[in-house]
Amino acid sequence: MVSSNKISTAIALLLLFVFSSCGQAQDRVNCPTPRTVDDSALFVPVDTSYSFINYNANHLLFFGDSSQMQRFAHKFYTLLRNGQGNVNIMQIGASHVQGGTFPHQLRRNILLGATRSIECREQGFPIASRGMIFPYSAAIKCNNPYDYKVSRSHPLTLTRNVYKEPDQQLGLCGIAVTAADSNAEIGITLTEPDIDFATRSIVLLGQSYGGVVPLIKIVRPSADSLMLSPASIDTSLRRYTYQFPEPVDSFRIILPCDSGQAFALTGLLLQSHRSGITFHSIGVNGASTSDYLTKCPFLTSDLRLCPPDLVIFGIGINDAAGPNFDTAIFRQRYLSLVDSIRSVSPDCAFIFITNNDSYRRVKRHYSVNNNGPLVREAFFRIAQQCGGMVWDQFTIMGGLSSMSRWNAESLAQRDKVHFTRRGYQLLADLLHNAIVESLVHFKPQEAPASSTDSTQQAQKRPQPTFPNKRKNTTNERPNYVFE
Repeated sequence: MVSSNKISTAIALLLLFVFSSCGQAQDRVNCPTPRTVDDSALFVPVDTSYSFINYNANHLLFFGDSSQMQRFAHKFYTLLRNGQGNVNIMQIGASHVQGGTFPHQLRRNILLGATRSIECREQGFPIASRGMIFPYSAAIKCNNPYDYKVSRSHPLTLTRNVYKEPDQQLGLCGIAVTAADSNAEIGITLTEPDIDFATRSIVLLGQSYGGVVPLIKIVRPSADSLMLSPASIDTSLRRYTYQFPEPVDSFRIILPCDSGQAFALTGLLLQSHRSGITFHSIGVNGASTSDYLTKCPFLTSDLRLCPPDLVIFGIGINDAAGPNFDTAIFRQRYLSLVDSIRSVSPDCAFIFITNNDSYRRVKRHYSVNNNGPLVREAFFRIAQQCGGMVWDQFTIMGGLSSMSRWNAESLAQRDKVHFTRRGYQLLADLLHNAIVESLVHFKPQEAPASSTDSTQQAQKRPQPTFPNKRKNTTNERPNYVFE
């Protein structure tokens, strides 16, 4: 006969085993903090088969001050390790960004790489939301990023910051579509298959004429359609906020304009209210630095909705398209844009992308744009003045006249200004690895340590490696100084 003590002991051991197993299973979902981050998983493979590309130049160039990137690296790794907080990354440019392929490939690389790098994760971690978007193709002949689809009841009127005198007051997105019809509807469907961008709330940005209040319609397959009015309205900042009862990846915007009424939509901020990384992309075909600086009066107020921790600037191809490019004016405009962003986000880090090599059409022929080297030097000076970093796309491509080689390899389009999808994806992969290299370089310690331990750990920290990337010929980081 088994004694009661032995039975009690057996039950206790059984319960201990059960609870221990449950705890291990739970740990696979809700991981303990701090988590270990695998730096090598952040990098992506890069096609290194093109002899004309200068792969060894694929670094972020610092100009004496690296404090911005150090702060960003600290916030980035804190999020990955602890699963708390938010990191906002924003790419701002012109047609290279509006088209969507370049920024979305970079977005996928960053989000999926961050997810791979942590030892265990909740579903969707560390991805916050899709962020700021615009329904470009609600207007005629206006191209849209491919990771979300836009439908419309009928084409709306378009206003862009490239117009000499825009008829709408524009904001961060630099563009607007205006409805003046009682049947105006815009549909948005998120189509990225690998990332959960389902949204729980929307901040709709726009100007109402005649008291129009937009409505949001949600079509639910398992229930009746739901029509939502704004949970809050701020007419001074032109914000209409909507709260959803459940995450959605498809919705319709209803703009009920009666006779004499109109509504100009200038942006949509999609939010999930999760901790994680959000990558916003802002682009307008044909835009220059002046267009963002002088024709977007609500730029800074919109930025306060999503204050960036890192801005990747790629404006410049249109500034330097003509023969009378003035580097001094270009630098001053860029520094003014930096000041505008820092008024909202003082600790923001900046990466400046030098112009790609390009050609100009002269009569029936294309000739190389010799402003490329001038813009490159201008970006170096801008970065030095504001403590930013430069990704030297011009040199990485192969320098002056290299666009013809990219075109011959089907990496660039016939206009020799824009790239093909494959070309944009290659550029995004290269830029991503350059950013990750710097993040790893400035990676904060995983545990508190004394100053002596900190120095020893920094000396022992392994150098970043690049999958499928040619070996670097030097470990020195360029440091340009201008008199």
